[in-house]
Amino acid sequence: MAFTCGTGKHRRPSRVKRTTTNAVGVAALTTTGVVGALAAPALAAETSVEQTGLTPVVSLGDSVAEQIDEQAVAQQRAADEATALKKAEEAARKRAAEEAKKKREAKERAAREAERKRLNSFVLPITGSYVSTGYKTGGSLWSSGSHTGVDFHAASGTPVHAVGSGTVVTAGWGGAYGNQVVIKMHDGTYTMYGHLSSIGVSVGQAVTPGQQIALSGSTGNTTGPHLHFEARTTAEYGSDMDPVGYLRARGVSV
Repeated sequence: MAFTCGTGKHRRPSRVKRTTTNAVGVAALTTTGVVGALAAPALAAETSVEQTGLTPVVSLGDSVAEQIDEQAVAQQRAADEATALKKAEEAARKRAAEEAKKKREAKERAAREAERKRLNSFVLPITGSYVSTGYKTGGSLWSSGSHTGVDFHAASGTPVHAVGSGTVVTAGWGGAYGNQVVIKMHDGTYTMYGHLSSIGVSVGQAVTPGQQIALSGSTGNTTGPHLHFEARTTAEYGSDMDPVGYLRARGVSV
C-alpha cells in the first residue's frame, strides 16, 4: 500500500535534518574562509548536543581572551623573576666563595710569614740565663789560654735550646767539652753546646729556634755545671767568634 501527501501540504523537516543542514552550511563557509556574521546566531540557535559528525566552530569572547593573555603574562613574569632570583643567588654564592678563598689565602700567607719569621729568629740557649764567663777570658783553665766561648749560668739538668734553625752535625762526646752538640745554622754559621749532662738530638736532625736539644751539666773539663756556648764559622774548634755579638746581631738580648 502506498501513501501520498495531500496536495499543498508539506511536512516540516525533522530537527535532525535541520541541524545537519545548518552544520554542513557552516562547514562549507569555514572551508572557503568565509564565516558570516549573520550565520553565527543561526548556528548557535540550531546546534545542540546531538551528534552531527562535524567539528563545531567555537568563538571565544574578548573577556576570556584577555584573561588568557593576562595569565600568560603573569606566568612569564613569574618565570623571569625566578630566573633573576636564581642568578642573584648564584652570584651571591660565588662572591661568598671568593671572599672565603681570599680570607683562607690571607690566613695561610700570614701563617707562612709567621713561621718564616719564627724559623729565622734566634733565642737564648738557656731561657732567662746570663753570661757568667765572657768570651776570650784568659786563664789556665783553657788549653788555648783564653775562653773560646761564653758560659751561661745553669744548674745541672736545665733544658738547653737550639738558638736558631739548623741541622745537627755533631752529637756525642767532645773531649774537654764533655757531651756536646754542634749545629749548622740556616745561615751557614755553627753553634756549639758543651758540658751537657744528656743529649736529646742526633746527627742529621733538623732543629728549630727554642727546641730543646739537651740538658746542661758538668761533663768534660769543667769546675761546675753550666752551659758552654760557642759561635763558629765552621764546625771545628778554633773557628770561634764572639757569641754575644753573634746573638745580638740576630736580635737576641744578652
